[in-house]
Amino acid sequence: MANINKTVRVAVVQAAPVIMNLDSTVTKTLELINEAKKAKAEIVVFPESFIPAYPRGLSFGFVVGSRTMEGRKDWQRYYENSVKVPSKVTDILGKAAKDAEIYLSIGITEKDGDELNSTLYCTNLFFGPDGKLLGKHRKLKPTGTERCIWGEGDGSTLTVLETPYGKMGSLICWENYMPLARTAMYAKGVSIYIAPTADSREEWQCTMRHIALEGRCFVIGCNQYVEKGMYPTDLNYYHELESQPDVMCSGGSCIVDPFGKYVKEPVYNKEDILIADLQLDQITQSRLDFDVNGHYSRPDVFKLSIQE
Repeated sequence: MANINKTVRVAVVQAAPVIMNLDSTVTKTLELINEAKKAKAEIVVFPESFIPAYPRGLSFGFVVGSRTMEGRKDWQRYYENSVKVPSKVTDILGKAAKDAEIYLSIGITEKDGDELNSTLYCTNLFFGPDGKLLGKHRKLKPTGTERCIWGEGDGSTLTVLETPYGKMGSLICWENYMPLARTAMYAKGVSIYIAPTADSREEWQCTMRHIALEGRCFVIGCNQYVEKGMYPTDLNYYHELESQPDVMCSGGSCIVDPFGKYVKEPVYNKEDILIADLQLDQITQSRLDFDVNGHYSRPDVFKLSIQE
């Protein structure tokens, strides 16, 4: 890996936003970036849809065949607190990345267009240490009733970035169960694979470790920690949360090396920032006997086509 740094310090932020409050969540984001800066992090990773929230537990009044005006108003609140790209918010995030001299990966709900347009996307943004917005990835397939609030991304945002630490990219949550989406990331040469998620199940850890082994890459799993008491009580559909547990998302953020071993074991039931130094030589070493995009591939038998 000529001209690639030998180590990189990563900070994985496991926290909750100020739910459906754009300005307050941006303020909290800046505070968390500053904490990571104090720890001398070079890459800082935030969870899926950190701004303005992953709306766990809410239906926005959707049932098959009908909707409600009350649910539409809750959705409008979510929409109005989402992030246009580019915008003042992305400028603020870029400046924070520049001030901290970091690569920043952060999940947002992206508002496409102006206030009169109404498509939202689950999006991951990448900023460089120069403050520039380097790219974004829109979730290709929202899961289950996520499809009621987020549109589908396309192949144009299967983003992989060149960094001094190797190629970095992301798939969001259950996209990581899509074999061809993973294959596309491997084909692009990803070595730092970021997996922001809302999945805190034990089974998700199997996925993180499998991807690390399959891709012979470092895998950064990042989730929120969310309590029911963090939700605004004036939502029209707040009553839907009555059946939810007090801890609605327990976390499980982790870092896995290219041999499938934990660099940082999953953390549960608290907000935290995981700090780890990744030994990048392990990427090369792990590919001695298995290189999914090299000597262990069979391009004479299998071909991947990506509509970008």
